Amino acid sequence: MSHLSQKSCQPCEGIGEPLRQEEAKKLMQEIPEWEMDEKSIGMKRTWKFKDFKEALTFVNRVGELAESENHHPDISLHNYRKVTITLWTHVIKGLSENDFIMAAKIDQLQK
Repeated sequence: MSHLSQKSCQPCEGIGEPLRQEEAKKLMQEIPEWEMDEKSIGMKRTWKFKDFKEALTFVNRVGELAESENHHPDISLHNYRKVTITLWTHVIKGLSENDFIMAAKIDQLQK
């Protein structure tokens, strides 16, 4: 279990600057299924489910988690059973530790 999944997201106001690429790459080691974009501004992961109902259930669970953490990803349900989640901290236009915490917690939903 990732130590990130044991943390809670912090309020985005006052976070400051996005994580440096080296810091982001180190945190990526804890969430190996996720992909970081070339500029280390955001990251994403795609899941494929058995059917639409299962995909929608997952989307709703992610939504509940996002509300409880007050950190909201971009969620796309496409091709009727695929879900792609994109994380980045909008206020700083890049990645913060909150994004990695959310990714680790989202990964835990599938276990």
